Amino acid sequence: MAPLLALEDVRAGYGPIEVLKGISLEVNEGEIVTLIGANGAGKTTTLMCVSGILRARSGRIVFRGQEIHGLPPDLIVRLGLSQSPEGRKIFPRLTVLENLEMGAFTRDDPAGVAQDLGRAFELFPILKERRSQPGGTLSGGEQQMLAVARALMSRPKLLLLDEPSLGLAPMICIRIFDVLRDLNKQGMTVLVVEQNARAALKLAHRGYVMETGAIVMTDRAAALLDDPKIKDAYLGE
Repeated sequence: MAPLLALEDVRAGYGPIEVLKGISLEVNEGEIVTLIGANGAGKTTTLMCVSGILRARSGRIVFRGQEIHGLPPDLIVRLGLSQSPEGRKIFPRLTVLENLEMGAFTRDDPAGVAQDLGRAFELFPILKERRSQPGGTLSGGEQQMLAVARALMSRPKLLLLDEPSLGLAPMICIRIFDVLRDLNKQGMTVLVVEQNARAALKLAHRGYVMETGAIVMTDRAAALLDDPKIKDAYLGE
C-alpha cells in the first residue's frame, strides 16, 4: 500500500540559504510519525513545505497519491491535510468559537461543522467554557488546545503538529498528547514535530531524526528511544 504522505529528495530554503538538503520520509495511514532534531535542523521547514506555505525548490511531495508540490495551501487543506503551527498562531481578536469556525472555512456542510464543534468541545472541555472569549485572552495551554482543535475542524486525513508542547506546563502537555493518542486510535494519521523527544517517541509508532537539513536516522520509535546515540543527543542520558 502506498504511503499517505511521501517526501522524495525535497530541497527547500529561504533566499540563498538551503535548509532542506534532499530529505525523504513517509507517513503511512493510521500512523503517528515524529520528526525530532535540534533547533534549526529543518523540522518546521519540512512541515511548511508539506502544507504549501513554503514551496520546495526540488523533489516530490505526494499526498494521497497526488503530487501537491506547488499547490496553494487552501487546496492542500481541501485535499485532507491540516496543520497546527508552531507558536499556535490563533486569531487573538476572534472568539474561541470563531477561531474554530475558521478551521472549517473550506467546508460547506453546516451540520457536519456543528457536529465537529461538539467534538472539539468534548476533546477540550475548557474551550466550551471559553467559547465566547477572544482567543488572545486564553492561557498558553488553552491556546494550544484551540490550535489543535481548529486544525481538526477541516476533518483532515493527516494532521501536522509543530511543537505542540512548547512552553506548556507538564499537565497540559499530557492532556494534549492523550488527545492525540485517542485521535490516532480513531484512525487519525499524525506527523508531529516535537522538541520533547522523549514524549514524542513514546507517542509515535516511528521516528525520523533530522540534523542540519538531512534525515540521518529512522526507525521504530521504541528502537530510537533505546538507541545510545539518541539518548545522548536528545534524551539527556
